[in-house]
Amino acid sequence: MDDRSKLLLKALVERYISDGQPVGSRTLSKASGLELSPATIRNVMADLEDLGLIVSPHTSSGRIPTAKGYRLFVDTMLTVQRDAFNAPSLAPDQPQKVFANAAHILSDLSHFVGVVMAPRRSMVFRHLEFLRLSDKRLLVIIVTPEGDVQNRVIFPEVDYSQQQLLETSNYLNAHFAGMALDEVRTKLLSEVDRLRGEIATLMKAAVEVSTDAMAQDQGDVVISGERNLLSVSDFSSDMGQLRRAFDLFEQKAQLMRLLDDSAKAPGVRIFIGGESQVVPFEELSIVSANYHVNGEVVGTLGVIGPTRMPYDRMIQIVDITSKLVTNALSHQ
Repeated sequence: MDDRSKLLLKALVERYISDGQPVGSRTLSKASGLELSPATIRNVMADLEDLGLIVSPHTSSGRIPTAKGYRLFVDTMLTVQRDAFNAPSLAPDQPQKVFANAAHILSDLSHFVGVVMAPRRSMVFRHLEFLRLSDKRLLVIIVTPEGDVQNRVIFPEVDYSQQQLLETSNYLNAHFAGMALDEVRTKLLSEVDRLRGEIATLMKAAVEVSTDAMAQDQGDVVISGERNLLSVSDFSSDMGQLRRAFDLFEQKAQLMRLLDDSAKAPGVRIFIGGESQVVPFEELSIVSANYHVNGEVVGTLGVIGPTRMPYDRMIQIVDITSKLVTNALSHQ
């Protein structure tokens, strides 16, 4: 492609993102600022169409970008100017509140859907204690190194006294805090002979239920602003497209796979619907970035919206929010 073709493609994509209408040669001539005849512009548009960068929808004389056209635009033509956003700070509260607030910020600033993939929780406990609820019914309270609290009820065969429960939790916290639960389980097996039978049984039950609790909660996706898509003309005119988008949000496992893919590279990444199996919906694009704790990538967040979204603004929103989450989690 020569410079003229690139400039016209850039003008066409920007115009289509702006008003959502197929762009004709006359409109493109004004938008590009080039003094070219309509015939010349039509020839260039035909070349761009042959390259698979634009397409003519239905019988319209105008053209719209394809996934390939959007990709070329965001990779080589997009200019991101830093605007001032009034993004609220995220208080270093419990992690789940940070993630929920971050998803809301993404949605509120973008007017699309904000998603945050919470970190996969470590299979490690910082503190564990027991609370007697009734005969043979105990509450196990598990606190992770990140400060998250898991509560699980167990039904042991033996009715333990509060003193036995205290003795058990003290032993586990003194000898195993900070260790992976699988490792704790292995070490307990080797120490069973040194422990009183009923205490050993309770410890094994506690470790089993703790492991199950952690395994069931190995990360989650927080979503905010799904209803924003109702006001997007690209979707509101086609209920089938809107239904597919909402199905995606309900299938959180698929969303996690999408966000997992974006966690493999640094910086802000853009996934354009229809260009690959990463985003299997032609109508949707994802702008995402990682967030960190102590220099390590622990999760991903982003904005999901129509393929016709203002990518320059979305990049800024996602980049700023990832820094807010990183800062909040690093100060816990």
